[in-house]
Amino acid sequence: MRYQISGHQIDIGESLQTHVKSELGETVEKYSERPVDAQVIFSKRAHEFHCETTVHLSTGLNAKAGGRANDIYAAFDDCREKLDKQLRRYKRRLKDHYKDHKEPVEVSGAASYILAASEDGAEDKEPDTLQPMIIAEMETQIPRLSVGEAVMRMELLGASVLVFRPEAKDTINVVYRREDGNIGWIDPKSLN
Repeated sequence: MRYQISGHQIDIGESLQTHVKSELGETVEKYSERPVDAQVIFSKRAHEFHCETTVHLSTGLNAKAGGRANDIYAAFDDCREKLDKQLRRYKRRLKDHYKDHKEPVEVSGAASYILAASEDGAEDKEPDTLQPMIIAEMETQIPRLSVGEAVMRMELLGASVLVFRPEAKDTINVVYRREDGNIGWIDPKSLN
């Protein structure tokens, strides 16, 4: 597994990097036979250290977790425990859904845009044009998944929305976390 361990405006020593590699490697390998890479970012806000970890699995899933504590090692351990709990919760689903997959999840390319937010005080004024200002354009991928896999992927990513293509159709579907805590699913009728 490849590791990318970095600090956001703090120095990360060799001892911490060794600790992260051994502990994170042990945790991830318990639940996934084929982890690809892991990104661990440490930062400090006021008196607390924060640790954000993203682990990319060969199945196409990403698992994200975060932790914080007054000690940098304790922040990592908190993050690792959350990741462990998350992967343990999904172990059976991951195993059932992906044991027969010989190839990675099929994905389609799509354009993703970041639009400018309205300026302060601009809410009261009528805009000059209805065209939003595009700040950035990126390439994104839309995976072909079952609804259950889409919900699982959304929860593993810690995202509030996931766009996907259902396995049996050529439409675009969306799953999202509702304000009441439930999961919403948008399934438009086939356009054919």
